[in-house]
Amino acid sequence: MRIELDAGATSQVALTVGWIGAGKMGGPMIRNLLAQGIAVAVTDPDHDALADLFTLGATTAHDITGQASSDIVFATLPNDDVLRLVVMGSGTTPGLADILRPGTTFVEMSTVSPNCSADVATALKNKDILYLRAPLSGSTALAETAALTILASGDKAAWDIVQPCLAYLSARRFYLGQGEEARYMKLVLNTLVGATAAIMAEALALGQSGGLSRSAIMEVIGESAVASPLLKYKTETIVANDFTPAFSVDQMVKDFTLITDAARDHGVPQDVTALILQQYRDAAASGLNEADFFALVKWREGAVHP
Repeated sequence: MRIELDAGATSQVALTVGWIGAGKMGGPMIRNLLAQGIAVAVTDPDHDALADLFTLGATTAHDITGQASSDIVFATLPNDDVLRLVVMGSGTTPGLADILRPGTTFVEMSTVSPNCSADVATALKNKDILYLRAPLSGSTALAETAALTILASGDKAAWDIVQPCLAYLSARRFYLGQGEEARYMKLVLNTLVGATAAIMAEALALGQSGGLSRSAIMEVIGESAVASPLLKYKTETIVANDFTPAFSVDQMVKDFTLITDAARDHGVPQDVTALILQQYRDAAASGLNEADFFALVKWREGAVHP
């Protein structure tokens, strides 16, 4: 089901907002909320990131216990392990499930496995904490301009509560169901994004072998039936051979591992996806692990012309 939200929506009740994770995606989104006059309590191990946000009006919660008074807590976290630690704690270290008050809303915006997300849902439901899965589609540049796409599923009450905040972070928002639907939708999109870089690398290698320049190839592709916003966004990167990371090869290895694991859990064949995952692994092993994932173009060219 598709629901798109009026960007002018406003909250009728003043709610306190917390945020865990102020990295490449979290930082710009926090700044967008602050620009709208929304006070945000931020938790992040990077003291420089906290100091920067503090100058913009954020308050700092140096560990997650500082989120105890928040009505809504957002999180942008790197992987399953960190999400489990943040929500469920470890040993004598409490997690959000122990800290947050019943009725609090937790909005998790990372790319994590559906299985991990389901475990988090159980832990939070047992404490009467609302849980919205809200993974993001879009780059850091889109995060800065509040032009992301948000894929949401989970407690419908949580969706209704956080819509005013989401309107300040994104251009498009989709509520997809009451379970892990948003997690699967994110994996669907990342399958196509990662595959685009892989097939683009092979297509470019073929074209260049016939005497075409990268710039000529990309110019024609941009005016063809296979043009896409992703390829338009990456054209300058490809032509300049500058793979400064917006989303790294290592991150794509992580995401394609999530994709193949989820498919295996459901008995869904992923022959092509498995081959692409191996390409990303090989590119990472060649030293491109921290480069932008479109560095598959560079990796493929090196394989053709070592």
